[in-house]
Amino acid sequence: MVRWLKIGFTLLMTAILAFSLGACGAGSSGTKKKALQNVRVAEVTRSVFYTPLYVALAKGYFKEEGLDIKLTTTWGGDKTMTALLSGGTDIALVGSETSIYVYKQQAADPVINFAQLTATDGTFLVSRKKIDHFSWNMLKGSTFLGQRKGGMPQMVGEYVLKKHDIDPHKDTKLIQNIDFANIANAYASGTGDFVQLFEPNATVMEKEGKGYIVASFGKESGEVPYTTFMAKQSYLKENETSAVKFVRALLKAGKWVRKTDPEVVAKTVQPYFKDTKTDILASSIERYRSQGSFSDDMILSKSGWSTIQEIMKEAGELGQTVPYSKLVNTTIVKKAAK
Repeated sequence: MVRWLKIGFTLLMTAILAFSLGACGAGSSGTKKKALQNVRVAEVTRSVFYTPLYVALAKGYFKEEGLDIKLTTTWGGDKTMTALLSGGTDIALVGSETSIYVYKQQAADPVINFAQLTATDGTFLVSRKKIDHFSWNMLKGSTFLGQRKGGMPQMVGEYVLKKHDIDPHKDTKLIQNIDFANIANAYASGTGDFVQLFEPNATVMEKEGKGYIVASFGKESGEVPYTTFMAKQSYLKENETSAVKFVRALLKAGKWVRKTDPEVVAKTVQPYFKDTKTDILASSIERYRSQGSFSDDMILSKSGWSTIQEIMKEAGELGQTVPYSKLVNTTIVKKAAK
């Protein structure tokens, strides 16, 4: 009896010890595992143009940096900037011109461009008819379905047309009163001879035989800080470490996009474009990649800043220029690249 009591006591102590060690181990790993930091990001639209962002999300690069990204689509530059200024989001992905508009309103807490996602315009000129030998002069006298006045697509579009001696307001019947989200549908329904479209809408038009891509505004305009990540100056001062981690994940994603087969990239970002076929996504990604639309180093250059303001002046949206040092911070990208 005593022998069995000893055996029972030994087994009990062994179980207690094992439980204690296990509990200690769980507590230890629990303390070592840091909670992810939430970062709210608002994108101006959902676009293949922003592929590196979706890759960073899909492949877990942000989580590797200790960040939990809450992405929302705000559908429009004005709504995106309102979300940022009101504290509804921490970081905005939107055209860099919006930071200039805010600065011109003498904001006490200016919006700072800290990383450039796209380095060219992302739109393409689509023709109703197939044109074997396209010339920009063909737009004269046509009905041109453009973009919203004051937005980057429209301003770059006008900039490119004027380079080819075309004044869209005088030489074309310019339509600008259709919401961004409905432009492709309006064209597919028969509005306009030419239209300015982002991917994948441009490729979809070709696939459906409703239009043909005849030129790239991105190639024609050259380097432009088209879409950048920006945040209020106060946020970047208080969260610089997180901003560096954020950019580091994006740099990793951009590198992966540049060296990976477009079809593989397309399958990776497919969950963000459930209504778009993989082959169309792959074609769109390759089109952007081949013309250098995805920024390699994510640094908004002084020359790019000069170009965007020249474009805004041409469009009549800017009087006095804003110094590069006022609204651009390259320190975060440089730290992330180390």
